[in-house]
Amino acid sequence: MATRSGTEFAQLLMQSFEAMVNEVRTSLQAAGHSGLTVANEMAMQAIDDGASSASSLGRATGVSRQAAAKTISTLETLGYVTRELNPGDGREKSLRVTPQGHSAISIGAAAFDQVFERWQRQTGESAQQAIAALEQLAATDLSGPSD
Repeated sequence: MATRSGTEFAQLLMQSFEAMVNEVRTSLQAAGHSGLTVANEMAMQAIDDGASSASSLGRATGVSRQAAAKTISTLETLGYVTRELNPGDGREKSLRVTPQGHSAISIGAAAFDQVFERWQRQTGESAQQAIAALEQLAATDLSGPSD
């Protein structure tokens, strides 16, 4: 069935992402990370890349500060993240990914890579064209000129 509208295209993108997420979630669960969601794994990647507070994690992941704080609390409870005193400012706590968290990040990244590589093998050269088109779409401001 050919995609004929923007709505169908958006639904196709969401369904494709959900299929990837399901595969990654299955890999995480099989490796013993059953309480972890893919969004949690992506949040840990952002923390590992320097997001050190709920505000910076929210900006990095595109969620509200409150949602990021809830994610941090969940990750801390599950043992994937710790809050440590900032040596430069004793009033501030920084986020750190634990070894268990690094294990989950590695598993999630490998699972996403497997899905991506399989898709590239199945689609051949058209994969690179599709990637380039999606990168261009992602970089385009579709809202039009601002006042």
